Amino acid sequence: MLMKRQNTKRCFLLLIWFVVLLLTASCSGITQDASSSVEPTSTQTPTPKPTSAPLCVTPNSGQIDSSELGWWNDVVFYEIFVRSFYDSDGDGIGDFNGIVEKLDYLNDGDSTTTDDLGITGIWLMPINPSPSYHGYDVMDYFAVNEEYGTMEDFQNLLDEAHQRGIKVIIDMVLNHTSSHHPWFQEASTNSDSPYRDYYIWEDPAPSFDSPWGTDVWYRIDTGSYYAIFWAGMPDLNYTNPKVTEEMQEVIRFWLEDVGVDGFRLDAIKHLIEEGEIQENTLATHKWWEGFYDYYNSINPEAFTVGEAWSSTSEVLKYIGDEVNIAFEFNTAGAILKSARLGSKQYISEAHQLITRSYPPHQYATFITNHDQPRVMSELMRNIGQAKTAASLLLTGPGVPFLYYGEEVGQTGRKPDENIRTPMQWSDGTNAGFTTASLPWKSPQGDYKDWNVATQTGDADSLLSQYRALIHARNEYPALRIGNLLELPTSERGLYAFLRYTTDQTLLVLINMSDKPIRDYRFCLSEGDLEIGTAHEILWGLEVSSPDLNNNGGFDNYQPLEELEAYTTYIIELK
Repeated sequence: MLMKRQNTKRCFLLLIWFVVLLLTASCSGITQDASSSVEPTSTQTPTPKPTSAPLCVTPNSGQIDSSELGWWNDVVFYEIFVRSFYDSDGDGIGDFNGIVEKLDYLNDGDSTTTDDLGITGIWLMPINPSPSYHGYDVMDYFAVNEEYGTMEDFQNLLDEAHQRGIKVIIDMVLNHTSSHHPWFQEASTNSDSPYRDYYIWEDPAPSFDSPWGTDVWYRIDTGSYYAIFWAGMPDLNYTNPKVTEEMQEVIRFWLEDVGVDGFRLDAIKHLIEEGEIQENTLATHKWWEGFYDYYNSINPEAFTVGEAWSSTSEVLKYIGDEVNIAFEFNTAGAILKSARLGSKQYISEAHQLITRSYPPHQYATFITNHDQPRVMSELMRNIGQAKTAASLLLTGPGVPFLYYGEEVGQTGRKPDENIRTPMQWSDGTNAGFTTASLPWKSPQGDYKDWNVATQTGDADSLLSQYRALIHARNEYPALRIGNLLELPTSERGLYAFLRYTTDQTLLVLINMSDKPIRDYRFCLSEGDLEIGTAHEILWGLEVSSPDLNNNGGFDNYQPLEELEAYTTYIIELK
């Protein structure tokens, strides 16, 4: 027993001695390695994580047939609130002649210059006579608001715009009139009037509210009338064929007699109610189908863009045989969210949805409009995020719409008047909008820092970003009508995709994060590339060319060693 205990003790001591030797050797090795690789006063730089092999993707075999697309697919639209754009006569209110004076800012008509914004379409918010400042309650569909000028002034604006290659569409409010419209004035005072049935009357009034919970029935001496938005905007009754005939004549007048290029159609989903169902009814769709046939019979080149503030699945139902395109509110929200959070997830999902849902490019994209808080307010004045949003809008598919002042970072939150304030032209009095001592509405308080004059000539400004993007879109068809193919990366802040046609391939890289990105590579299993060259078209930067594989694609392609924070690159590949 003693011998066994002694042997056990001896083995235990040997084991401890062996472990000590191992630890000593290990520590010595660590010390030696560290002392040989690091200077005593320096800080060691971590070794970058190895880049994993990129996921290869294959382009869609189908190509978009450009002959099936309308002229609007080559246009970048610019939404203008006439009252706030530029005052030419010093009365404190913007006007048609003011827009004419600023047309060269929007597009000077010379494709060789790049100091204009480059837009090729204008959407004018309501220009008809109205008792309100905004004009969405029309009193006369055959006239223009005298505060904005005369019909001759408007015709001159049309001519000047057309000379510069700018299309002009106007807001058309068909769902309702103003309560000051002569039709309603007579209908509301005389129950036997032929105009009584131009509107919707019930007595007693039903008890239901609007889809958003507000009153829709309003009681006056002669009965209760329906108005989905508010009492001053009574809805028209499109179950009465005479109302349709009246509005068809309105459409004919503006297309044929005046010569506008089309219409932005307000609130299209609310046109005809079916009991308590007040949006997207079958009767509404049927009416718009007839409307589509009618305006195309007047002018097959006329264009309509509808406002149906609904999900993509609902908006889609209006496209193609009711209106040409409609606004994509889901995508607008995704642009803002991706820009704000620095993540490609939301815009990637939105692009996938619209690509598989709509006919190619038959939808209108935007960031915010006259009914929403302005982009720069939503992004808390973060210019990097604003540049990201601009890039997502202007390099993506669809027909893009800008809201005036967006390109210089104009701010504004509700109420509505505060998101429709005067355009900020300079840091002078009243932002250079008017020579009047008192404009109809004061400009935003930060206009001295965010205006056209201050940002013009500054290559790093938001305005310069918009100008560069719009001119690139005008010059390269792939940005307007090309397919979109996302190139996967592990970087959540890097949105990389191809825009391509049969004869043009562009690689778009948008770093939407606040840090540079270095660890990225791309793989395209097959494509139409032939010579293996690369040219950065947005800023003229030198980039690496891809090594082409045998199928006209590339493997492990990294065009730039570093992608700067909040920066967009567009690279033409051949």
